[in-house]
Amino acid sequence: MPETKTKKSEDFNEWYNEIVELADLCDKRYPIKGMNIWRPYGWKLMNNVDRLIRYEMEKTNHDEVNFPLLIPESFFKKEEEHIKGFGSEVYWITHAGNNKLEERWLLRPTSETAMYPIFSLWIRSHTDLPLKTFQIVNTFRYETKQTRAFIRVREIHFFEAHTCHVDFEDAERQVKEDKEVAERLLKKLCLPHILCKRPEWDKFAGAYYTISIDVLMPSGRTLQIGSIHQYKDNFAKPYEISYETEDGSHKNCHQTTYGMSERLLGALIGVHGDNKGLVMPPEVAPIQVIIIPIIFKGKEKIVLDACNKLHKKLKEENIRTHVDDREITPGNKFYDWELKGVPLRIEIGPRDIENKQIVIAQRNSGQKRSITQDDSVQTIRNNCRYFV
Repeated sequence: MPETKTKKSEDFNEWYNEIVELADLCDKRYPIKGMNIWRPYGWKLMNNVDRLIRYEMEKTNHDEVNFPLLIPESFFKKEEEHIKGFGSEVYWITHAGNNKLEERWLLRPTSETAMYPIFSLWIRSHTDLPLKTFQIVNTFRYETKQTRAFIRVREIHFFEAHTCHVDFEDAERQVKEDKEVAERLLKKLCLPHILCKRPEWDKFAGAYYTISIDVLMPSGRTLQIGSIHQYKDNFAKPYEISYETEDGSHKNCHQTTYGMSERLLGALIGVHGDNKGLVMPPEVAPIQVIIIPIIFKGKEKIVLDACNKLHKKLKEENIRTHVDDREITPGNKFYDWELKGVPLRIEIGPRDIENKQIVIAQRNSGQKRSITQDDSVQTIRNNCRYFV
């Protein structure tokens, strides 16, 4: 099978750029640098990651919200430390049509300053706590360094959870839960990672402390894909997020956030990919099983019928599958789907039908073997759950 021009072990960065382009994950030709177009295959991959995130959020009793993209400057200014951290990275809006705005707006770099003035309206009593919310949105930061798809961009697909609690101890329990959620997610994605408390000089602006979530990349460097922040009451004070206690007194809430960006995709590509292309964990692969008909003249219908029959059975099992019936050679099909990292390839030809078997090939190991038709659905289902 053909391989990439650049070897992963020789020049990781160039190999990465080549893989992203060849696999049709995104298109970097949009005229604003660092704001890329999601291609269908890349967007399906991102949506599958989002699905895992939503599952974990619902499992831990977070409610999904969706706040506006624009933030008034007055909201942004309430937290001075936050401005120091993001002031040089934000995009400002000064006009609406031909009219100059009385107050500037900005595109959210993250959502604390958009959400917290509203949280102060939502929370009145201790019975309103804990408040556990999340959203999956786009954020915008003016990145001045060299951009790279999914890893360093200016428009960022972003998950962020924001919570409010009665006290520091309850917020600490939330941080512990966030760490457990991150561990479960990264285990499903088979990503080697480190959760590390950042030093004071490197914590998030406004945070009491920050825990970074870093993936170990083949380049020998770490990639920060997310973070967990314990805010204490640092944001609650300027945004007046308080509640009435059982004895009638008022206290400030303690808050946390947990966020991850599309860098998760960069980590998936970099860690699992090889010189043939992507290698996708079955949990998030847009197509988990590709079925390749091995066509011989005069046997077209019987082979396609067998492929479509298996395709139907797999779909009934909620396995993401596709039959590649393009009029090109099997070798070209193998190349295309190995490039896109489909976890399992099924080959069915006339001889396989006669022998009541199918051929399966695993993308991650390269192992290829024949199995009986009777065992096919169970074997495929098992292979679509994990790397084996």
